[in-house]
Amino acid sequence: MTLSHPPQDTPATTAPLGSLIRGHRLRIGQTQRELADLSTISVRAIRDLEKGKAQRPRTDTVRLIADALRLGPRARAALEAAARSGSRADGDVRRLSMERAAPPVPLYPLVGRDAETGVLVEELGSGAERLVTVVGLSGVGKTRLALEAAARLHDAGLPVLWHYGDGATADCLRPDDDPMPQLADDCARFLRGGASEKVLPALADALAALDDGGSSVRGAAVLVLDGADTAALDFGRLSRLLRTFPGLRLLITGERPWNVPGERLFLLSPLEAPDPAAGHSDAPAVRFFLSQLRRVRPDIVPDEQALADVAWICHRLDGHPAALGAAASWLTVCDLSTLRNIVDSDPAPLLDHLADGPDGSRLQVRVSRTLAALPASHRALIGDLGEVGDGEFLLQDVVRLTGRPLPECGRLIRELLVGGVIRTSADGGRSAFRVLCVVRAAAGATAGV
Repeated sequence: MTLSHPPQDTPATTAPLGSLIRGHRLRIGQTQRELADLSTISVRAIRDLEKGKAQRPRTDTVRLIADALRLGPRARAALEAAARSGSRADGDVRRLSMERAAPPVPLYPLVGRDAETGVLVEELGSGAERLVTVVGLSGVGKTRLALEAAARLHDAGLPVLWHYGDGATADCLRPDDDPMPQLADDCARFLRGGASEKVLPALADALAALDDGGSSVRGAAVLVLDGADTAALDFGRLSRLLRTFPGLRLLITGERPWNVPGERLFLLSPLEAPDPAAGHSDAPAVRFFLSQLRRVRPDIVPDEQALADVAWICHRLDGHPAALGAAASWLTVCDLSTLRNIVDSDPAPLLDHLADGPDGSRLQVRVSRTLAALPASHRALIGDLGEVGDGEFLLQDVVRLTGRPLPECGRLIRELLVGGVIRTSADGGRSAFRVLCVVRAAAGATAGV
C-alpha cells in the first residue's frame, strides 16, 4: 500500500489537521523534532496535533508550522481551514481533549497542607460541595493549594478546566496548545456577564463527549477560577451553569468570598509555625523555610542552632509562606543568626523580597491593598490589637477595645479571619488570635505615611 502525501499546492480542506501536518512533514523528509525546532513549537505539541489530540491550535501556532513546512499559499490556506474546523472534530477526539483537560503544573512541591488538600479533594470529588471559595491573605498559598487539589481530582478521573484570573500567580507551567483553557476562559467570561450563552452548548458538547467515551465520572468536571474577583461574578449565571450541568464543580481562589447561597467558604491560614517554648519542631512552616533556604544557601547546614533560628523566624513571621520566602531571600546577603536578629528587632524590612526589584515587595503592596479595603474602624482595631501581647489577643480584648456587645465582636473577628489579616493561635491552648506580622508591618508603614 502506497502512502500518499498532499502535494505542496493542492488544497485538502477535507483532510484532518493532523493528517495535513504529518503529510507535509513526511513529504519534505522532516522528523517531528526537526519540525519542532524550525517552528519553535514543542515536540509534544506537534505530536498531539498529528494524533488529533489538539484540535484548536492558536493562529500563531498554525503560522509557525506552515512557515517551517515551507507551504505555498494554497497549502497554507488548507492548513488554516483545517485548523478552523478542528473544533468540529468527531466525538473520540473531543473525548480525548476533555480527558486531557488538566491543571497547570506547579513549579515547586507543596509543603504541608495535607489536611486542607484532603478536605478539598473529598468535597469536590464526591460532589458534596459544588462551589468552594478558598480565601486568605495574599501570599498564603491559595493557588498552590488549588493546584494540588486539582491535580489529585484529575488523577481520580475528573477533567479540570483552569482559568487564570487577574489576581493569579505565575508559579506554574501552563499547558501548551491545549484546547481546554479557551473553554475555561469562556466559562469565566460567562460568569462575569461578558460572554454569550454560546459557551453552554460548547461545554455540554465537551461533557457529552466524555460520557460517550465511557468515563467512570460521568458528566463531572472541575472549573477552577484562580485569582478571581468575586465581586465581578454574576450569581444568576452561576445558578444557570450549575443547574444545566449537575456534575460541574467550581473551585475559586480569591481575597474575599462571593457570599452567595451554596458557597462553601474555605479559610486558608498560614502554615503551622512552631511554639518557641516547645523548641524547634518539624512544623510545616519550618519545612517550608528550609526548602527556601536550600535554594538560596545550599551551603548552610541545618544543625541544632540553625534549626532553632529557623523555628524562631517562622514563629515571628506567623508561618506566612510569602513572608518566609522573602525572609529567606535575604540569606544571600546575611547569615542565619543575623536574619534572626533582624526579625527580632523589626521584621518589616525583610518583607521586601530581594528578587522583587527596585520597586520593593509586591507582598507589602498587596497586603496594604487588603487593609485599605477594610472599614476604617477595622483598621483602627488592627492597630490596637497589634500592641496587645505582640499581636496575640482574645475575644475579651476585642470587647474591651471596641466597647461593642459580644455578638458584634464575634462577627468582627470572623470578618478579620475571612479577610486573612488574623489567624487562630494555638500557643498556650487558648482560643486566641494573632494579627499577622505582614499585616502589622503594612499597617505600620501606612500609619507612617
